[in-house]
Amino acid sequence: MDGIIKKMLIEKNRKLTDMVIERVKRDFPDDIVLIGLTGSFSHNDFHEKSDLDLCIVHNTENFGKLWDAFIFDDVGYSFFYISWDNLERKAALERIGVSSLTDLQIIYCTKPEYLEKFNNLREKALRLMAEPINRKSLERAKKHIDLAKQEYANTMLSNELGVVRYASSRLVFNLVNALVSLNNTCIKQGIKRYLEEILTYEYLPDNFYNKYMSVIESKTVCDTKNAALSLLSGVTHLYDTMCQKYIPKPVPTSENLMGSYELLWGACRNKVIASIASNNKSYMFHAARDAQGNLNEMAENNGTKAFDVMQYFDADNPDIFRNEFLKAMDEYEMECEKMGCKVQRFDTFEALYDYCMNRYRS
Repeated sequence: MDGIIKKMLIEKNRKLTDMVIERVKRDFPDDIVLIGLTGSFSHNDFHEKSDLDLCIVHNTENFGKLWDAFIFDDVGYSFFYISWDNLERKAALERIGVSSLTDLQIIYCTKPEYLEKFNNLREKALRLMAEPINRKSLERAKKHIDLAKQEYANTMLSNELGVVRYASSRLVFNLVNALVSLNNTCIKQGIKRYLEEILTYEYLPDNFYNKYMSVIESKTVCDTKNAALSLLSGVTHLYDTMCQKYIPKPVPTSENLMGSYELLWGACRNKVIASIASNNKSYMFHAARDAQGNLNEMAENNGTKAFDVMQYFDADNPDIFRNEFLKAMDEYEMECEKMGCKVQRFDTFEALYDYCMNRYRS
């Protein structure tokens, strides 16, 4: 960019920011407490039509808005209003756009305590991002992956190219945010630099660049759906691999298995048997879903064997599923017994009464 033009743009932005600050001081002295510069001008990565990204922190909900969006000198302008609550979520890495906190260039602040509060939140975010990959960073990634899965469903529910292409773009956006969380960092620059910034990350799916570009370069509905699935599968596989590496698998103990078999019995066993006896296919299907879900949860939380009983579900031949589920329950009971967890079964009310009234009694 020509040096003279660059100087003119910087001077124009100075006038705009001075105008904003003047209006704030006059009309919102207690409501708007901090203003900062973010975006392309803060990174010295702007072009002639770049807008001015101002982050305006408000202390109350009574400030109104300085202005609606406007166009000046062929450039559209709008301002980013943010509450302290939103900043706190960014500091906890629970919201995207964390760089608007960590990299913000403060240009106005009403009181030192507000600047201190802001800097404390900034330090919290930086401290969290300096931590090694952990359960929380992976949990944040999963939220974005789940959103990407929803967008993939949207691609499959339409055969209109525009609809499918937009859903695929949302899928890519959410997967970008998933990769940000998987690398426990934040996007530091705008969408112009997304790809080159992501390519610097340590953790990326195999063949990421080609899969990413395949979504962008796809020409047809079918190609877009296939490319979206390939990218989604790649990021999901990376997430699963990292979970195995960074999240310790729970180990079965008498403490975490206690009562779990009885819970499985009460929540699922008799429903599976009753649904099949009733020959109600919908009832069977949802009872099977509950059974598989409970088995999955116990494997995840207790470290017991993972059972895939849903593969045996056949609404026209449900006895196979029932037998496999009961077999899984038998194996689970043996696992409990190995850990010294005796299943609490009672044939008489008197025995149950004695157990319940004296359990844990000192």
